[in-house]
Amino acid sequence: MNNREVALTFETVADMLAIRGDSVHRVLAYRRAGENIRELSQDLNQIYAEGKLTQIPGIGSTLAGKIEEMLTTGRLEFYERLAEEIPPSLVELLRVEGVGPKRVKLFHDQMGIKNIKELKEAAEAGRLTNLPGFGKRSQDRILTSIGALEKYGDERLPLGTTWPIAHDILSKIRDLPGVQAAEVAGSIRRMRETTGDIDLLAAADDPEPIMEYFCHMPDVETILGSGSTKTSVHLINGVQVDLRVLPKERWGTLLSYFTGSKAHNVRLRELALKSGLSLNEHSFKPLSGDEDILIDNEFALYEQLGLPYIPPPLREDRGEIEAAYRDELPKLVQLADLKADLHMHSTWSDGKTSILEMARGAKERGLTYIVISDHSASLGITNGLSIERLFLQADEIKEVDDRMGPGFRVFHGTEMEIRADGSMDYPDHILEQLDFVIASLHMSLSQSRSQITKRLLSALENPHVDMIAHPTGRLLVDRPGADLDIEEVINTAAQTGTILEINANPQRLDLKDVHVRRAIELGVTLAINSDAHHPDHMDFLHFGIGTAQRGWATAADVINSRPVEEFSRYVLSRG
Repeated sequence: MNNREVALTFETVADMLAIRGDSVHRVLAYRRAGENIRELSQDLNQIYAEGKLTQIPGIGSTLAGKIEEMLTTGRLEFYERLAEEIPPSLVELLRVEGVGPKRVKLFHDQMGIKNIKELKEAAEAGRLTNLPGFGKRSQDRILTSIGALEKYGDERLPLGTTWPIAHDILSKIRDLPGVQAAEVAGSIRRMRETTGDIDLLAAADDPEPIMEYFCHMPDVETILGSGSTKTSVHLINGVQVDLRVLPKERWGTLLSYFTGSKAHNVRLRELALKSGLSLNEHSFKPLSGDEDILIDNEFALYEQLGLPYIPPPLREDRGEIEAAYRDELPKLVQLADLKADLHMHSTWSDGKTSILEMARGAKERGLTYIVISDHSASLGITNGLSIERLFLQADEIKEVDDRMGPGFRVFHGTEMEIRADGSMDYPDHILEQLDFVIASLHMSLSQSRSQITKRLLSALENPHVDMIAHPTGRLLVDRPGADLDIEEVINTAAQTGTILEINANPQRLDLKDVHVRRAIELGVTLAINSDAHHPDHMDFLHFGIGTAQRGWATAADVINSRPVEEFSRYVLSRG
């Protein structure tokens, strides 16, 4: 079995245990194990061969034994025994909005329902109203949710799709009378690379007019459900948006709870219990009393738990609680820290505007230097530059650099293709004449793991290559990218001093956040770049910042947060 198969098994087990009613800690243990295995930079079989399974976060001896069983036998006896009690098909029911583990168990135990098809048939026949706690309204909501699932699916969407939709709606809600605060929550606030539903929160004394506005927005196609504190809708484009409204005095617990992650929230609730308190989205409450302790901001919430404020991108239960206790949370890199964009294209290859327009766009955004890095010759579909055109471009870059004045620099670079055989698209004597050399993979991404890793290593070991762009070549959510041994890539980058890029284009976000953190642990220098093909694309940089923050990156880890003189010294030191 491979990483994906082992992760899927653990994730399915987690859902089955939740349906059975096991403790939240046991469920989370399997869920986190699945997530961590999916995000590994190494082949799980290799980690097992090296006897290092328990070094994977969240993997103790018990789960390590189960991984060993799957890797060596291709099966998991525990899963098979559990499946006799909780049919794996029941997990499918969790895809229906409003159907959680307890309801799935109720449907199965009381009515023998095993899948969405059977649930729909029961609801259409009116039989769900026979269940305890169910009325016609609940039954109709389930039918509406199944209809939405059939029409729109439930695939996660790229952050670049949901972020602008969420913030557009948020800006309108903030302007409504009576709204005292409003924020995007959930995966979007944590800047995860993909998101499910959009979660919006508002603070107001009277939620009714806010819910009324929300339900009748022009983009709303279907109202999935509406109440005094929560309303769910489907937009015309198929995205589900949930809005919750509570009084301002409860804003801190509301925002924290619905920002997540679930694992981070469990840790916060555990800390509260140790202090003799319960914690939910409404308030803290003493275990021995009924009086609410109201929290109107997140800083106060963490202070109540004896912790410094933990920024949303870190809230994944990946050691942030422990780091907070030690006062060792990183000072995360911010958009304002960036002084440059080292990866962008002009009309010389497949960009949409001139070099001068790209430079002016960067300066308008507060940057002080850029690298023009048009594609090399092999990438013909992008009008890649021949050596002759590359040197013609150098003259224009020099002219633009002069026009921009002494406070702004324009460097001449390239985004050079690493060919299928591992050779570079330009010879070394050409590369040494450029200010900055980027190497990347676009073609033959389906090569074997060893072959494509070797291609990337050949670029990393070339002394003229300064940076590797979007290392895996993935495109969210449709193209997973090359099957690289990313651990070897990161190790080699650390040894050679080659910069690894966090590509801020929301279709890429490559490096992934977990690989960013691993790169930082090994001392790799990073860059956050837009890969802009138009000046407006430089506005993507905040997505790259989000990914960097999720990887615990500081400004010191990012080369283009440094002044131009330091950047130039770094590049020259590698020559």
